[in-house]
Amino acid sequence: MKAVNFLFFIIFLVIGELIAIVVGAAVHPALGGVLGVGAFFLALLLAIAIKVAYQWERAVILRLGKYSATKGPGLFFIVPILDTAIFVDTRILTMDIPAQQVITRDNVPVSINGVVYFKVSKVEDAIIKVQNYRVAMMQYALTVLRDIIGEMTLDELLSERQRISDQIGKAVEAQAAAWGLDVDTIKLQDIDMPEELKKMMSRQASAEREKRATITKAEGDKEAALNLAAAATTMATSPGAMQLRTLQTIDGLGPTASNTVVLAVPIELMELAKFAGQAFKKQAGT
Repeated sequence: MKAVNFLFFIIFLVIGELIAIVVGAAVHPALGGVLGVGAFFLALLLAIAIKVAYQWERAVILRLGKYSATKGPGLFFIVPILDTAIFVDTRILTMDIPAQQVITRDNVPVSINGVVYFKVSKVEDAIIKVQNYRVAMMQYALTVLRDIIGEMTLDELLSERQRISDQIGKAVEAQAAAWGLDVDTIKLQDIDMPEELKKMMSRQASAEREKRATITKAEGDKEAALNLAAAATTMATSPGAMQLRTLQTIDGLGPTASNTVVLAVPIELMELAKFAGQAFKKQAGT
């Protein structure tokens, strides 16, 4: 007996006993005693007849084994002995899918587990049309998971997990609706593969990274070679450019007290420097 039923039982019992005491005192003590016993059983029946469903619950009422009504949430009454109230939780329910060994389309053995989020949308169907809707949901989800994963390759399974989860959810939803259930979502969690396959995939990924690094380096070398060739062509066709480049190199050396740098300076560069010096003196004299 729930707390609310016990509370109503005490209230009805106290009222009945008070009536029995008053009647016994006014009419006959024996009659009061009979009424007192009757008040006890009547209070018990009334307390049993009162039911309370929480906000997230619904109660399926079966009268003599036949569906009668759906009650709740809140306070409602049933007919004792004739009625049976079956309470159903209508909140989102979580059900784990245990790890399943599945063979993919490319014959790779994998172990997959997941989780199903669903709720009861039609409580009368969930109670009447299926013996145990939780067990039925789990078994059907397992069957659909094996069937769909068996049609996928390992690459599809690893790269398109969300699409596969949505596909499994739609397939399960079609059957679950007939049982009064509404599938919110199905998520694939862990996908476990044999250790040898994991090592092979790791080596493949490492080789792919090395390949990309080699290609990137080769492209950089190619671009540098093209730039050098273009610079060489420019300097070959423009003697002044070569001379300016030589001056930039000399300027970039800076003061090197501990090192001695020997440069072979072309005669043309010397003449250019001499001409620049004369021009500077002439400008200073004016």
